[in-house]
Formats: sequence, structure tokens, C-alpha cells
Amino acid sequence: MNKSKIILIVLLAILGIFFIVTLFYRSGENSKAPTLPPGTHGVSVIEVIQTTNYTYLQVEENKNKFWIAIVKVDIKTGDSVYYTRASEMKDFVSKELGRTFPSIFFVDDPSNKLVATQAASQQELTPKKVKIVRWSEISVERPNGGITISELYKNKTTYAGKMVTIRGKVVRYNPVVMNKNWAHIQDGTEFSDLFDLTVTTLDSVAVGNTVTFKGIINLNKDFGSGYAYDVIMEEAKASDIK
Repeated sequence: MNKSKIILIVLLAILGIFFIVTLFYRSGENSKAPTLPPGTHGVSVIEVIQTTNYTYLQVEENKNKFWIAIVKVDIKTGDSVYYTRASEMKDFVSKELGRTFPSIFFVDDPSNKLVATQAASQQELTPKKVKIVRWSEISVERPNGGITISELYKNKTTYAGKMVTIRGKVVRYNPVVMNKNWAHIQDGTEFSDLFDLTVTTLDSVAVGNTVTFKGIINLNKDFGSGYAYDVIMEEAKASDIK
């Protein structure tokens, strides 16, 4: 075998090895980092803190570490969480933990499975039916000329179709859904285990804010797709946001 053939064989062998290594590397990358649909976040849990109502998670995404909060669930470090909708709360104070989070995202749609969906901006979104959890340590004073959530539910037929004022803490917030913002508020009062009020507004608030809402009370409001509310405040104006 002459020298030129030996060189050619060596070059082909090197190219073959390079090709195999490249395929192996790319295969490893794909197995570790699944392709996410546009608008979907995929995070890895690196710290878990459980409280009465919420699970606080320090997570990592693309080498960035930050905190998220989800309705209480059993989860451990190393697990993955996927979501598309979250509201950021800055300088959020957890009285139960005695801790202030400079920034934390309250996630509306956490999942432990990756579901291929359209980009969030392309979806026809409606408010999700979710289990509303009672926040502990909420005590909000009745606003001047206003009522409490317990009074509203106790006398809902009296307030139907009327403009009322209620003050409460925002425990869930979904912005720009069906051309309006959706907030759930609680004030520490209840009637027959009803303690949470859904509010629609064009004003912007955030989870953790204490807000006075003035809006129209409607009963048995059905938005279709199974999303119906026995009592809801609509066209609300937000004020005295703290």
C-alpha cells in the first residue's frame, strides 16, 4: 500500500470519528434540553420551601436562578416545572416565612409535563378553573362606604347589578385575558366557606397588592367553555394600591 492510500485511509478514519462524536454530542444535547413551544418556560427545581398555602421554589432556567410560587404541591429538588403564565411580584413579603423576596413569580399554570401548545400570544385564553386557596394572615379593613366579601356573599341578591366597593389582597392575577385583567381578592372574611372574589378590570395590579375595587356585581355570569361565576365584580376601577 502506497503512502497516498495510507494518508487517505487515515483522513477518512478521522472524518468518521468526528462525524460519530458530533452525532453523539448532539443526541446528548437533545435528550437533556427538550425543545419548548414558544411562550413556554421549563425550569429545574433547586430549592423547595413549603408553606400553608403555597410552595416556593428556587428554580433555574438557562443558567438563570429565580424564585417562583405555586399552589401547594408535593415536589422535590431536581424536578422540572413547565408553565406559560406567571405574574411577577417585587419585594413580596411572606409573613409566614418572615422573609422578603426581591422578585418572585406567581405561576398560574404549573405542570410537571411538557405539553406542546401554541405560543401563549396565539392561544385563545380564558380564565382557568383553578382551586382557590385561602391565604393565611389576611385582614383587610372595610373601605369607606364599602362592604366586605362576607357581606357580599351573604346578601348577593341585594347587590346584584349594583356598584359596590370592596378592598382586598390580590391572591391571583391574570393580565389581558379576553381584553381585560382578572384578579382574585380576599379580605380575611367569609360566608359559607366563600372567601374569594373574582374581579375584572382594565387597571393593572399584582399578586400581593392590597387594592380597593369599585365595580358592578353580577350573578351567574357564564363566559362559555365551562367558565362560570356565581358572583363576580366587573368593570372595576382599582385605587389605593399598596
